[in-house]
Amino acid sequence: MDRQDCQHLLAALGEYIDGTLDEELCREIEKHMAECENCRVVVDTLRKTLYLYRVEAQEESLPQEVRHRLLARLELEG
Repeated sequence: MDRQDCQHLLAALGEYIDGTLDEELCREIEKHMAECENCRVVVDTLRKTLYLYRVEAQEESLPQEVRHRLLARLELEG
């Protein structure tokens, strides 16, 4: 795979993941990823990392009192 293609993908990766990238560039990136396993792994890993970060951020927004009750309840059931 052409190294410049990979660099082009990495340069636009944030916008691609966020869904703000031009549709034509998205198609180029998807075509490239269909042929480049390394870039597929990078994109997949970034998506999973962002997902886990968002889930963790949501968990921290839980009010402290509710969090304590939930943890206490889980300990009783566990």
